[in-house]
Amino acid sequence: MSADEFDPMIERLFARTPHLADAPLFAAGVETKLQSSTRMRTLALTLAGVVGGIIAVRESMNLDLQLTDPQAPVAGRVIGQSLQSASLDVQGAVASGLSQMGLADVTLGSMGGMQLFWITAGALIALAAAGVVKLSQEV
Repeated sequence: MSADEFDPMIERLFARTPHLADAPLFAAGVETKLQSSTRMRTLALTLAGVVGGIIAVRESMNLDLQLTDPQAPVAGRVIGQSLQSASLDVQGAVASGLSQMGLADVTLGSMGGMQLFWITAGALIALAAAGVVKLSQEV
């Protein structure tokens, strides 16, 4: 049998899928396994997220940054002072940007660095989730 005769025969054989007697039962079993593993995965991820969120909130409430300690070594004090001046520079830049947009009454001084971190992290997570939703709708 030549290749020219063999290829059409194989194509013809695989064009029709055979009907299996237990196909609906097999499909139902696979669907049941998928649903049970999805429930367990969802439960585990939800539990991990709740535990992580509780720990993050607890740690952000108990955080007290002492960047300048009078008894710290000179290098530590210099680093602490430079971090404070950098954060003040960023705060000043944000305040000037807000005043240009007409939001001069919004002050960032009442929030600590950790609160700003968590707000920014939440915004980035929301943007990532929106991107995933958009990509999933396109595919």
